[in-house]
Amino acid sequence: MQFLVTGGAGFIGSHLCERLIKEGHAVVCLDDFNDYYDPAIKEENLRFCLEQRDFKLIRGDILDWDLLAGIFQKNTFDCVVHLAARAGVRPSIQQPRLYQKVNVEGTVNILEMGVRHRIPKTVIASSSSVYGGNTKIPFSEDDPVNRPVSPYAATKRACELMACTYHALYQMPVTMLRFFTVYGPRQRPDMAIRKFTELIVKGKEVPLYGDGTTRRDYTYITDIIDGILRSIDRCKEYHIYNLGESQTITLRDLIGQIEKALNKAAKIKTLPMQPGDVLVTYADVEKARRELGYNPQVPVQQGIGMFVDWYKKTFG
Repeated sequence: MQFLVTGGAGFIGSHLCERLIKEGHAVVCLDDFNDYYDPAIKEENLRFCLEQRDFKLIRGDILDWDLLAGIFQKNTFDCVVHLAARAGVRPSIQQPRLYQKVNVEGTVNILEMGVRHRIPKTVIASSSSVYGGNTKIPFSEDDPVNRPVSPYAATKRACELMACTYHALYQMPVTMLRFFTVYGPRQRPDMAIRKFTELIVKGKEVPLYGDGTTRRDYTYITDIIDGILRSIDRCKEYHIYNLGESQTITLRDLIGQIEKALNKAAKIKTLPMQPGDVLVTYADVEKARRELGYNPQVPVQQGIGMFVDWYKKTFG
């Protein structure tokens, strides 16, 4: 199969590209290498892929209509996996117009290309953030998601609705994947586990927002990639799936697990809760188990150790 992976130089995208190539597929990666974090990190993410014959990197923006048109005209894609987006809850509060433009308009561009070129399968990254401050846990795909608490969450919900509309109008097969706090090797430097590990290693203060009892459903990268591949195989009609570990850990216990793996104590700095933060994320993955055969394998205690091992090998 031939794939287009947008955002393919990022954390999740680079792992997906690598896995697809290893399974014998051809991959076109589209990434704009923006300055949200150091573009050199993305370059390093693709080191393996760039050495492969069946991999092609295109540096460009999903907002560039002419570029997209040329890519779709020159290639016959069996599947598009759309991961490109402006990420992060807190930055979206500072730059809501940018997040709306990239995330929503960019996704509409991908959907429109999908219709015009009759793409058989389209898989799009959504986020657990769409559940907002829901108090019913674990979060199910059938739960109401009409009260987002950040522009980032609102853009991801808007993408889900646009994809649903394209399916209704054009019978376009689209699968939306709600990722729950993905971590592992190559994790973005601004994300909690990577950030906390680095701060502890360097002996710097670790910010603890709130009282440390907020809980997250952390999902190891290999489980996410498995879920994406399974969703590609079964992409038809319009579906939304949670991809999480379906277990939670408190912020304080998470830091404790990193301390244990590093054998070094953290210097904690307690700070107020941040706007856009939620008290808990917790995935009900029964639909994904039933319909995709998704079965997460890496509990967070094991995953933290694996991440710290990677961090030590990579950064010393």
